[in-house]
Amino acid sequence: MKLPSAFVAASLACLIIAPVSAQTTPSAAPTTVPVPATKRVTCLATTASLKGQDKRDQLQLCLAQARLDCLKQAIDQKVVGESRKSFVKTCVGGDGTEPQ
Repeated sequence: MKLPSAFVAASLACLIIAPVSAQTTPSAAPTTVPVPATKRVTCLATTASLKGQDKRDQLQLCLAQARLDCLKQAIDQKVVGESRKSFVKTCVGGDGTEPQ
């Protein structure tokens, strides 16, 4: 069975054009601003390899230390009242409930 010459020519053209178009540079992607990891995320990441009670204990210690660090920072910046509570909550990075 013979293939029509137009089909063969079109197939050859696709084989030649495809690699050339793949080499073109993509348009500039929109830049995104990286979001800094909160202390909570850092604690979760550092305890990810642990299991069971060890994981819960280390996570609780890490989050307590994070809260203490944030409280010290609020005191240094002289943040008081409801603003301090909000500051510490934002600094730690969550609502204060640890995942089990």
